[in-house]
Amino acid sequence: MISHTMGRENQSSMSEFLLLGLPIQPEQKGVFFALFLGVYLATVLGNLLILLVIRLDPHLHTPMYFFLSHLAFTDITFSSVTTPKMLMNMQTQSQSISYAGCISQVYFFLMLGCLDSFLLTSMAYDRYVAICHPLHYITIMSQSLCFLLVIVSWVLSSASAILHTLLLAHLSFCGDNLLPHFFCDLATLLKLSTSDTTVNELFILTVGVVVITLPFACILVSYGCIGATILRVPSTKGLYKALSTCGSHLSVVALYYGTIIGLYFFPSSNNSNDKDVIVAILYTLITPMLNPFIYSLRNQDMKGVALKRLLSHRRITAS
Repeated sequence: MISHTMGRENQSSMSEFLLLGLPIQPEQKGVFFALFLGVYLATVLGNLLILLVIRLDPHLHTPMYFFLSHLAFTDITFSSVTTPKMLMNMQTQSQSISYAGCISQVYFFLMLGCLDSFLLTSMAYDRYVAICHPLHYITIMSQSLCFLLVIVSWVLSSASAILHTLLLAHLSFCGDNLLPHFFCDLATLLKLSTSDTTVNELFILTVGVVVITLPFACILVSYGCIGATILRVPSTKGLYKALSTCGSHLSVVALYYGTIIGLYFFPSSNNSNDKDVIVAILYTLITPMLNPFIYSLRNQDMKGVALKRLLSHRRITAS
């Protein structure tokens, strides 16, 4: 009875974790703070610009840009889950995060990460229908289907994150509270727990198949069909147009899944966590920043036409 009571006290006594942050020297913190602050501001402003352009330009009210607007919103919130806390810790002596704050950060990080995967899959399906079944595109990619795909993406992502968070909340953290990371990473927390994490690890593998592997496979199949269709296009103009509509999306897919594969399929050893932290920076900060630049520079609709319409709209409003 006494030992049971002590166990409960030890489990509840973990009121906060200490984030060790990035593997950088103290004298370099100012440089990296300015760098990451600039990247974060570019992420927020770039994705907000995409949202604004899509909202104001009626020519971009299509399924592809409907999904892109949700992806831009997701990138802003995804980066905001970890980056402000990281920047604050770099400027203050306090490296702590409360237990409730840590659990909340895990939930939103997982939910938004899964949502990114489902949105990229929806965008790949949109490109598949547009190129492989152009005559039926308007019929297939109806407004109701687009809304359904986004709603299902939110529901599945939220359900996955909630289950992960509930399983994590049942673990005990009775010993060391030092997290060798700049945010509350699920894998790092499992290593820190004094409980049996077998169920958590099995659930990670199971959910990983559903929210990462299956969507990635669907994207590969979609682009396999797109590639086969493109090869049958007789004209060079038709080939260029098809490639231009897919280039931006393929670049974002490569960035997103490339960092995930590096982070979770090839993790570092228990004694060396630096690589995981560096790859996590790419995944949480750099990739969301690059997305708006990729879509604005590689996509003809976003690159010139839409931005010109936006500027002309502002001139007319001002006059």
